[in-house]
Amino acid sequence: MQHYRSSDFGSLPPGVKNLLILNGIFFLAKIALGSRGINLDEWFGLFYPGSMHFKPFQILTHFFMHANFTHILFNMFGVWMFGRLLEMVWGSRRFIYFYMITAFAAAFLHFVVVAIQVHKLEATLTPQDIEQVYLYGRDVLLQYTNFSVTEMNELNYLYNIPVVGASGALFGLLGACFVLFPNTELILLFPPIPIKLKYFVTFYGLFELYMGLRDHPGDNVAHFAHLGGLIAGIIIVKYWNKSRRDRFF
Repeated sequence: MQHYRSSDFGSLPPGVKNLLILNGIFFLAKIALGSRGINLDEWFGLFYPGSMHFKPFQILTHFFMHANFTHILFNMFGVWMFGRLLEMVWGSRRFIYFYMITAFAAAFLHFVVVAIQVHKLEATLTPQDIEQVYLYGRDVLLQYTNFSVTEMNELNYLYNIPVVGASGALFGLLGACFVLFPNTELILLFPPIPIKLKYFVTFYGLFELYMGLRDHPGDNVAHFAHLGGLIAGIIIVKYWNKSRRDRFF
């Protein structure tokens, strides 16, 4: 496993650098092809497995896709900020492995919650209504409309809005830093005050849980995906370090 010397702290390790490049390439391709009427989210965003638009390879591609410039900017800033610290400790191979696993865990928890919501909604609809959502729901959304029946409307969001973004993996990085660097101080932007990383992650996680519990179909933030990445990140690092007593500050 490769390690990085403290003198290289300010440099950009290869794993983080390649992630930034890949995400940038996907985003630029989305913009370029979108101007020609090709929607890459249709291919590489992750649809609910019960949707006719779901494809298995989307599990591997969805966390390289982003909704807009602000979305990719904040996610990649987080990957740069927290990812390089972890890669310097672990080396590139373990870092990338960790990044991928937490991204998968985030998607898994998100769709467990979605499956529960789908089951409840389908119990209130006729088979014909469900078929309408399954066959035509995505086309309806692309026309910036939705079904008039509230339950069909909500089911359509769950079936036919793809998940995109590296937020789940980013929360995994936060979970790892929560374990390894709990007393490191961050300076918040709003308000500009110092806060220890362990408190920042705790408050952020509780906020995501609160937002997830009051969530509703159509919300464009996958709160339980964030929680899935965070929980997976903490569990993985705890497992890796179960025989160690030292911590990084």
